[in-house]
Amino acid sequence: MPPTNPESFRLTVLNPGGRDPEQEFRSVPGPGEGGHPPINFHAFAACTFGAFHRDTRHALGEKTPVLLLLRSDFRASERALAELKQEGRSVAVSLKETGLHQIAQKLRDSATLARFIKIVTQADACIATTPETAEIYQRVRSPETVTFMPTPYPIEDQRWDFSVPGDEQSGIFIGTREWGVPSRNHFAALLIARQLCETTGEAVTVVNLDGYKGRRLLGELHFPERRLQLIEKWKSYPDYLRDVARHKIVLQLDRSHVPGQVAGDALLCRIPCVGGDGAIERIAFSKMCGEGRTINEIASMALDLLKNPELREAVVAESQERARERLSFETVRLGLAKLFTNVQGASTLDPQKVSAAL
Repeated sequence: MPPTNPESFRLTVLNPGGRDPEQEFRSVPGPGEGGHPPINFHAFAACTFGAFHRDTRHALGEKTPVLLLLRSDFRASERALAELKQEGRSVAVSLKETGLHQIAQKLRDSATLARFIKIVTQADACIATTPETAEIYQRVRSPETVTFMPTPYPIEDQRWDFSVPGDEQSGIFIGTREWGVPSRNHFAALLIARQLCETTGEAVTVVNLDGYKGRRLLGELHFPERRLQLIEKWKSYPDYLRDVARHKIVLQLDRSHVPGQVAGDALLCRIPCVGGDGAIERIAFSKMCGEGRTINEIASMALDLLKNPELREAVVAESQERARERLSFETVRLGLAKLFTNVQGASTLDPQKVSAAL
């Protein structure tokens, strides 16, 4: 029977055979509480006060609808889907890694591709965390059973407000860190940042987890003396957000069409995110994102933001409003409840009505 009250809807996210510990979300954890922070796919469980599991038996024990993640070579996901369907669970599926370069790399193996098509076809629905992934699913199964749903962020929870006063903010935070992934455009972002640093005197912060190799590459760019700051150790998510929040802007040129955690982090920090094309950035920072814009245009926008505190405040205000409308825990919880209500009622509804409801 379909859920009757969206407010009481609970979802289990299953990452079969994954490495993340299993986690119950009886409430939304605050910064540093519990295990994994309520972001990315954990956020779908957290926003519904559900659970995140890696063991199918434990997921079945929740007696709730399931969002099944497709990971690795999809073997474990295929087995999990069969078990869940045998027990009568409603199951939506989603690729765990949804950047276009990640999908292309994953599906270049024929056996993995065959499993992907089988799983997507047999599931009750697909949840896409990017518009591009939704379009892929829609060419494998009925478009009416595919929904684009960005990963939510606890925007409405004051405990997750990491903002700092404007007069305590300085510098540019580089949102990317992968030199070897072409679509990240990390090198080009660093070149823009160096130019902005030379023009404005603003320092640049880069996450370098490549040790000596990364430092050597950065050294070749010859940033102005003492204007390049490195983060070279893993930090807890709250501590990382505190570092991000002390900057004026986040800058990137990522063209991977990812869900957009970099922009989600910027939302929690209440600072502008400029230049990427992740789903969250296109929603919350649409006037500053990289979709359809040249590198020169992005550099110009970044310069304006660095020089104009009123502009930064306006961009943040607009991004928060858009996030509350599209990305908040409440909004996504209601969307998930609606999706699974339609899925569970599909067998007794006219297909055209189901399509209209979705």
